[in-house]
Amino acid sequence: MAGRGKTLVTGGTGFVGRAVVSELLDAGREVRVLARNAKHPALAGLDVEVAVGDLRDVASLERAVQGCDRVFHVAADYRLWVPDPQEMYAVNVEGTRRLLAAAAAAGVERVVYTSTVGALGNPGNGIPGTEATPVSFAEMVGHYKRSKFLAEEVALDFAQKGLPVVVVNPSTPVGPWDSRPTPTGQMLVDYLEGRMPAYL
Repeated sequence: MAGRGKTLVTGGTGFVGRAVVSELLDAGREVRVLARNAKHPALAGLDVEVAVGDLRDVASLERAVQGCDRVFHVAADYRLWVPDPQEMYAVNVEGTRRLLAAAAAAGVERVVYTSTVGALGNPGNGIPGTEATPVSFAEMVGHYKRSKFLAEEVALDFAQKGLPVVVVNPSTPVGPWDSRPTPTGQMLVDYLEGRMPAYL
């Protein structure tokens, strides 16, 4: 990979983020992980630097991006229900805005923003949607999808202003290290343990 600086991964203690960290380490990159807990068990045994911080704390983000030429923004508040939806928007939307502003100010060479397939349009005729399929905020169901839709718009706005941003839209990730588990993983656990009476 080009570049001599470190790669910052937000969400590196989560399911998808930890997989990104492992791939980067396998590729020989120096990795820094933004985490609220410097001793998070998901990072045990991994040769990473931990930058203690939070997407709601601008100063911690500015420190975390220093010396990094790449940023993988994987962190998100991924819950299917939340008692205070504003918490989700504070992390997913405003946290993305704060991080990308810090990355732009630090001269980061590339940002990969992890969105969700839920932010893509659905043609409704059996043909898969793509990044070019028209979609609106009104079509987003639930606060998670709404917040990720708005966060993706933030990322695209930064891209239009010159920050080199790539947006990825994963769907239904499953696999090892889903220790919490994620809502997706919980559905599989519920099915395997006979707690789900019906499935698609």
